[in-house]
Amino acid sequence: MWHLLEPLHAVLYYAPEAFEEAAALGYDTKERWPSYFPYRAAPLGEAGPEQVASAFYSFSPRMVAEHVEPAWRVASPEAVLEARVRAVDRAYRALFGDQVHSPELVEAAALARRAAEAADPAARPLAAANAALDWPDAPHLQLWHAATILREHRGDGHLAALLMAGLDPVESLVSFAAIGAASTERFESRGWSSEEWAAGRDRLAARGLVDVAGAATEAGRELRLRVEQHTDQLAAAPWQLLGLDGVDRLAGLLGDFWVAVLASGLLPQETTLGIGKV
Repeated sequence: MWHLLEPLHAVLYYAPEAFEEAAALGYDTKERWPSYFPYRAAPLGEAGPEQVASAFYSFSPRMVAEHVEPAWRVASPEAVLEARVRAVDRAYRALFGDQVHSPELVEAAALARRAAEAADPAARPLAAANAALDWPDAPHLQLWHAATILREHRGDGHLAALLMAGLDPVESLVSFAAIGAASTERFESRGWSSEEWAAGRDRLAARGLVDVAGAATEAGRELRLRVEQHTDQLAAAPWQLLGLDGVDRLAGLLGDFWVAVLASGLLPQETTLGIGKV
C-alpha cells in the first residue's frame, strides 16, 4: 500500500502546477527544495528549523535551516496549505482527466479515508498535524489527503524504527545506500557533506554493519530488514481495520491512478525512499 500511495502523495513535490502555486506565493522554483519544505511542513504551523529537522530526520540540519528559516516570511503556513490543495486539485485533474469524477476514484477515496482515520497519530507529529486538518470535499482531494496522512503515519513510525536500531540521521541514509536502496549520489540531495557521510560510514563500519567499501555486511542487511519489518508493523493498524478484502479492493482501484502518475514522468526514476527496492 505504501508503494501504491506514495506516488499519489508525491505529485505535490514535482507537478508543474505545484511549482506554479509555490511561485505565486513567492517561493523560488528553480529547484524543488524551496517549495518542498514549506509544502510538507506547513501542517506543523510556523515550525522552526530544529522542529522540522527533527520531524524530517534524514535531512541535514543546515539544509533544513536554509529553506525553513525564510519559508514563513515568504508565506504563512495557512497560505501554503491553501496553495497545496489548489496544486493537487490542478495536478490530479491534469493527470486523471475525467477520472477525477469516476466511481472508482470515489470508492478509492472512501476506502483510503477509512484507513487514514484509523491511523493513530500518537507520537507521530507529521501524521497528527495532517490528520488535524479539515478534510477536503472533493473525492480526488480526499484521496490525496488520505494518502498524505498514511504516508506520514508510516514515515513517523519508520523514524521510531531507525531510532530503535540505533541509526542517527546520516547513518540511516548510509545504511540504506549500503543495501542498494538508491545510489550514494542520490542521497547527496539530503544535504550531508562528504565528511559527514564518511564519518557516518565509519561509525557503521565500527559496528560491523558496512565493509570498507561502504557495502552492507550480512549484519547490516539484517539490521535494515528489521527496520523495514518494524516499520511495517507500526504502520499496520489502518490496514488491519480495513481488512484484507478492503485492502485488496483499494489496491485494485488505485492501479490506474498509480500508473497514470508513474507514466507522467513527473517523479524521478530513482528516489531516496527505496520504493521498488525494499
